Amino acid sequence: MRRSALFGRRIHITGSVVDDISLATGAEVTRARDFVKALILELLSKGANFVIPVDAEKTRCDGNPICFDWLVWDAVHSNLSRRPPDAPGPLVIAVKHHKNEAQIPAEYRSVWNAMRASPQVEIVSAAHWNMASKRMEVQAQHGDILVAIGGGEGVLFLANLYHAAGKPVIPLNFCLGPTTTGASHLFDFGISGSNARRLFQTEGRNTPQSWLNRIEIYPGKSERDSVRDVLDLLEDLVPPKAFVVRLLNSTHPDYNDVQAFFDTVVQPVMEGELGYKLIVVDGNQPYEHARIDDEIFKKLHRSSVVLADITGARPNCFIELGYALGRGLPTMLTAKAGTEHPFDIYSLSSHHWQNTGSTDDRKAAFRKHWDAIKNRPPLIPVDPLIP
Repeated sequence: MRRSALFGRRIHITGSVVDDISLATGAEVTRARDFVKALILELLSKGANFVIPVDAEKTRCDGNPICFDWLVWDAVHSNLSRRPPDAPGPLVIAVKHHKNEAQIPAEYRSVWNAMRASPQVEIVSAAHWNMASKRMEVQAQHGDILVAIGGGEGVLFLANLYHAAGKPVIPLNFCLGPTTTGASHLFDFGISGSNARRLFQTEGRNTPQSWLNRIEIYPGKSERDSVRDVLDLLEDLVPPKAFVVRLLNSTHPDYNDVQAFFDTVVQPVMEGELGYKLIVVDGNQPYEHARIDDEIFKKLHRSSVVLADITGARPNCFIELGYALGRGLPTMLTAKAGTEHPFDIYSLSSHHWQNTGSTDDRKAAFRKHWDAIKNRPPLIPVDPLIP
């Protein structure tokens, strides 16, 4: 059975409901919450993971919760049996700050206690920041896909963080507040002109524009159809991007070995096993930008990881490698065994691959190095002025 494209992907569901009942009726709030719960059940069955904030549960005048966070926690906790046993973890990245333990709602304390003690939950602290924006930065760092429902400026701030990192933003147009902000504003922005492709990119025949029209929430649309359409879109999203820096000059004596390494080792592991999409700017693919330097650096900037092979010691490869390291992107450095490195590259752990031996052994060596360095911190950590 074919594994879902959402297997192991981290989904971040965010948003809120305004207090004004004339802008967000009780019926619409219930409709949105039922949708979120049904979506989570389907995502669990596909092996998806989640980024969920830990915070207080504020309610509006009619008693409905303003946010969806504890709905998500409860739906995940109550339906753990739906998750495939081989799904990679952690199931949940829980983002909290120093006041959260005291703010957890009494009705969800047992849920939190059970999940907190579970090996399927990784708790990430936003230190002593009580600023929502700092917590959102941490959330965006760990999420792969943002699904926005309602909300206001906070949703727009999160959407910009995801966009800056090249991650998809899926806005849903439930009537939960003014259309001039939050997910409704993002949806209207995407529907206008050709802006949908700035929100997300897809692999199939349907364009982002047609997908946005398909997932529209309109009066009378059933919960089942709404969940199906969003799931189909999520399955069709371009996977996280792994930008490739490598020798591309076919006249270079090392070119054939580099090409064979990427064809037989890198692509099968990164795309076939780890779920990334390799991005190579070599002139053989459609360009999104007028200039090749724009094409290279914008795609590099918005990639999830970078694979930099410096075989052949090409100057452009070192420029792109330097940009990736300065950007703080997870970067795997590789080179053909025997390659002479520049002096200041020796301090970076790198994989020196062989062009001999079995394909399985070469893949295993590549995987071993990837596992060792995939969580390596950036060269220059971003330290706040006031911790």
